[in-house]
Amino acid sequence: MHSTVATETILNVEQVSVYYGSNLALRDVYLEIPEYQVTAFIGPSGCGKSTLLRCLNRMNDLISGARVTGNITYRGVNLYGLGIDAVDVRRQIGMVFQKPNPFPKSIYENIAYGVRVNGYQGDVEEVVEQSLKSAALWDEVKDKLRENALSLSGGQQQRLCIARALAIEPDVILMDEPCSALDPISTSRIEELIHELRQNYTIVIVTHNMQQASRISQQTAFFNTTLDESGTRSGYLAEHGTTEQIFTNPHQDETRDYVSGRFG
Repeated sequence: MHSTVATETILNVEQVSVYYGSNLALRDVYLEIPEYQVTAFIGPSGCGKSTLLRCLNRMNDLISGARVTGNITYRGVNLYGLGIDAVDVRRQIGMVFQKPNPFPKSIYENIAYGVRVNGYQGDVEEVVEQSLKSAALWDEVKDKLRENALSLSGGQQQRLCIARALAIEPDVILMDEPCSALDPISTSRIEELIHELRQNYTIVIVTHNMQQASRISQQTAFFNTTLDESGTRSGYLAEHGTTEQIFTNPHQDETRDYVSGRFG
């Protein structure tokens, strides 16, 4: 087990701006993400929080016209440097999406497939079991591993997607509003799971739910939007700090207004 007091920076964002075509979506972000903590990105729609999340494992590379400037380093290595393979980056920095997206295959194959594609030579069954246990799903599915993953409930599908991400042994897990499509009971299961996973992984989560951010994260980054002279809206990082500080004693009035529910 890793110590949760470790606060070494694992991802360092320096002067990052993101453009979609000629539109500036996010500007001049500086942010350090500490290891073995949950960092929550909060803010109103269109403020760039999911855009920045996708930068952290180069998912924006898959969006036509997207361009990232500035530097993002992961354990001291520039993720956008020459010769860096985006597929390798995504192995180290996994992603769980807003809507559960299991493959239309068996529960077993959802996990085994990714493990085999990555050239794993060991005992795949063991990896499947371990991943499902880590995602708190094993007891619910161990007798129906050959059934189609799409037969699972939404909350189970999302935990399966987390298990699938864990199976290839990432270092960091990115979660883009992983509970937004789920009922309250499934949401609390995922939140409990995030607490457990933090012992071994660094987690960055985008959430619209203020209570969720305050419950599950140790660090919070608040993003907001601004209009330029031409009326184009872009996002920026307004404030970041410990979750306790952001929610109880924010430095910026805009942060206070957002976390208290006055706007957003």
